[in-house]
Amino acid sequence: MTTTPIEPEIVQDIESAAAPEAAVPEAAPAAPSRGGRGSLRGRGPRGGGRPRAPRERGEFDQVTIDARRVARVMAGGRRFNFSLVVIIGDRKGRVGVGLGKGVDTALAIDKATRDAKKHLFIVPRTASGSIPHQVSTKYASSTVEIIPSEGRGLVAGSAMRTVLDLAGVTDVVTKIHSRSKNKLTIARATVAALKKLRVK
Repeated sequence: MTTTPIEPEIVQDIESAAAPEAAVPEAAPAAPSRGGRGSLRGRGPRGGGRPRAPRERGEFDQVTIDARRVARVMAGGRRFNFSLVVIIGDRKGRVGVGLGKGVDTALAIDKATRDAKKHLFIVPRTASGSIPHQVSTKYASSTVEIIPSEGRGLVAGSAMRTVLDLAGVTDVVTKIHSRSKNKLTIARATVAALKKLRVK
């Protein structure tokens, strides 16, 4: 029996076919994204977040007519407080004047606004927005007079103009019969005059 020698190339092919396949390393699982700079998760439109809804306008308009910083001398030095006068109104007949004091302006404004809402009242007006009759009054050191004047618009100055404008009063002429420049007393004198109005 004769044997045929096998060529070396064929021997290598047979050995390679019989050998087990080398294990292929599996790819490592990807790390979960944490929303970093390269992540798409949690990123809103360019410019940031959701669009804000427009802020609703309040029922009353508000004007600060006087702001003072008051110093009180204590054992450790001076202590400062703020005193503010706020007028609110809906320009439809309702108006109020308030005074607020606090250690900062935000707290003082909040107190003054609450005080003004407590003192709201309705101003008697004619169909044209004027007042029914002439009125004059004195409060502290301020004396004011309000005179109806058809077609003149609102002729007033200082704190009187703010009070009458926020109350929605027009076609009037006003006078301040005092030298006092205190806006709080002028505003309260105007309120006292408006409260004396009577519908005929």
